[in-house]
Amino acid sequence: MRLTGLALVAALCAAPVAQAAEIHVLMPPLIYNAGYKELSADFTKASGTVVSHKIAELGTMRESIKTASPTPDVIFLPADQMEALEKDGGLKPGTRTHLGRVEIGLGVRPGAPHPDISTVPKLIAVLKAAKSVVYTHPKGGSMQARIIDDLLNRPEFAGVNKMYSTKGNGAAALSRGEAEMALQLECELIGHEGLEAVGPLPPELKASIDTATAVPANAPHPEDGLAFVRYMARPEADPIWKSHGLTRLH
Repeated sequence: MRLTGLALVAALCAAPVAQAAEIHVLMPPLIYNAGYKELSADFTKASGTVVSHKIAELGTMRESIKTASPTPDVIFLPADQMEALEKDGGLKPGTRTHLGRVEIGLGVRPGAPHPDISTVPKLIAVLKAAKSVVYTHPKGGSMQARIIDDLLNRPEFAGVNKMYSTKGNGAAALSRGEAEMALQLECELIGHEGLEAVGPLPPELKASIDTATAVPANAPHPEDGLAFVRYMARPEADPIWKSHGLTRLH
């Protein structure tokens, strides 16, 4: 007999069930790149539950939750958007779970020096000295692009030679050699071919996105979805999230 919900969480170390369920997950790219692939594969091995996923940009996530086919059993969103969705009755009560924080970081070309960006003045000096700093075009609806754009438009960053990626995100542009440096979420810099991640921007800039996961109100398999949420948020998963650029916030 297939296990569901809390029983599934309790039995994750047991032998896989004979007939696994399938659950569907909807998420933005930042979650997919922050350890989701490894953790969801581990969940399937431990539980026997097949996990499929779809990726949607943050600007269209709220609509995608309503129209996605198949209907998602689990969703990932920025924490503020998830809270708003819960207030609108869009979540199964008690399933919203804070996941963690992804920071915007600096990337450089392979072999280039890793500059000290530990303080705001040092970061400003580094960016102003760069021949070019690339990032995703904010007109595409990217939340991180909007954060970066707002940051670089502040008076103290005047003089930075900023540019938008001609195709894809800033990390992709840097790996193609279009710029000297890139600003991008760390989860999308770490492990990316053709560049090296320097580290996150100074915390006082608040250049980050807090994330959450939950079971939507119309989930076809809410108990299996909740088991997945709890598996992804368990403390044992923290090192995997961290290694991909997402810091868990308990």
